[in-house]
Amino acid sequence: MCNHHDTLRSDNKDLQQVEKMMDRRAFLTKTSLGFGALALGSLLNTEKAWSAVKNNVQPDLGMFSRNDLGLPHHVPKAKRAIYLFQSGGPSQIELFDYKPKLKDLFGQELPDSVRKGQRLTGMSADQTSLPIAPSIIDFKQYGESRAWVSSAMPYLSEVVDDICFIKSMQTDAINHDPAITFFQTGSQQPGRPSIGSWISYGLGSDNENLPTFITLISKNGGGQPLYARLWGNGFLPTEHQGVQFRSGKDPVLYLTDPENYDGHNRRNMLDYLGKLNDVQHSFYGDPEINARMSQYEMAFRMQTSIPEVTDMSDEPEYIFDMYGKDSRDPGTYAANCLLGRKLLEKGVKFVQLYHQGWDQHIGCPKGVLGNARKTDQANAALIKDLKQRGMFEDTLLIWGGEFGRTVYSQGKLTATDYGRDHHPKAFTMFMAGAGVKPGITYGETDDFSYNVIKDPVHTHDFQATLLHLFGIDHERLTYKHQGRRFRLTDVHGHIVKDILS
Repeated sequence: MCNHHDTLRSDNKDLQQVEKMMDRRAFLTKTSLGFGALALGSLLNTEKAWSAVKNNVQPDLGMFSRNDLGLPHHVPKAKRAIYLFQSGGPSQIELFDYKPKLKDLFGQELPDSVRKGQRLTGMSADQTSLPIAPSIIDFKQYGESRAWVSSAMPYLSEVVDDICFIKSMQTDAINHDPAITFFQTGSQQPGRPSIGSWISYGLGSDNENLPTFITLISKNGGGQPLYARLWGNGFLPTEHQGVQFRSGKDPVLYLTDPENYDGHNRRNMLDYLGKLNDVQHSFYGDPEINARMSQYEMAFRMQTSIPEVTDMSDEPEYIFDMYGKDSRDPGTYAANCLLGRKLLEKGVKFVQLYHQGWDQHIGCPKGVLGNARKTDQANAALIKDLKQRGMFEDTLLIWGGEFGRTVYSQGKLTATDYGRDHHPKAFTMFMAGAGVKPGITYGETDDFSYNVIKDPVHTHDFQATLLHLFGIDHERLTYKHQGRRFRLTDVHGHIVKDILS
């Protein structure tokens, strides 16, 4: 291996040709300085936008467009986001959508006038009866907003005045994999970029030593499987894919140096590889060559940054107490919420948490209460933590699953137990923080929590609103692939303006 201050010297004829075409000064000019200018420009642009927001000044957006995309399209409210995805479809009837009239209808058939011919999954389509199952979990109203929250979420009830509950969510898919894929990518078919990848592509990074988009999954979750394509880059350049952090001594796979290698010449190796790849790019013009080098460089920097950001020893005891005892156990939902906050503090723009196990086809009350015990305290703690650090006003927090659950019981109904099947036409999510009205409930379902009767919000509407809060016009952030310009919201989506502050 040559010293990186020297020019390449080789007996190989092909490499001799490379040596003639490149010298170190040209390489640095074309790569290091070029990429550095883009990264610095992205960082400065973000700071200019936020300075304008905080001073209530409309900036000249043309002064801080990124990569010729003209982004942001308008002044952003959100600087970063954490999306708490509850995989499996949490039951809105047990958590947030209080329906007291159902108690008088226990065991009665779901009326055809309510079902309206909506399709059922194969798991309950053959049932001879669809008996109504009222929730056996108690509800109360909390806060000045008088929001209804069940006793399954006692900690969240303390922060309802910071939250916007959306009780009129609707989606198109009725089964898990297409439904999760639809929420994360805007399409039920695999292959499209995820939300975090679109934001990474459009807005870039605020910290060159960490990925723009990071994914965390609760350990030992069980339930429906999760696939890497849910945080994949699709057809966008590969540097925009989400990076999964894991619990344990190696949070990121293949980042640690191999055994008996001290990494002393890794910088030289990357410089040498960069020269070769730059020549290859000059021949073929394939953008993935530069994208791959960008990933190599990020991995090199992450060898130093990852141990620092995942080190919890500097967190005071009261923080662990606030998030709950599980927050001391790496990989749990509570620990991931705390780690998510640390990542946001370090400039990561989009953090995606996944928590599995909300698929209660049987034993719904017990299953909901069990999952709530694992997540409720951390959800509330994250809101409190962001507020006390002055981050809440520019951090967007999202909670929700891929669909809701049916009012009728799947399987046997008893006075103390029942199951619920998938229901895509009416369910609840909540948002909080940057640009979202606090302490409101938006939308309404019928007395059966089966149909939306006021202010429906479709998956594409949610995605359009999320991008809007980041300063992005969802119709203008596109990427040309195979002759067509694609976007996260496909050809749909409306901004839900009534929930915006």
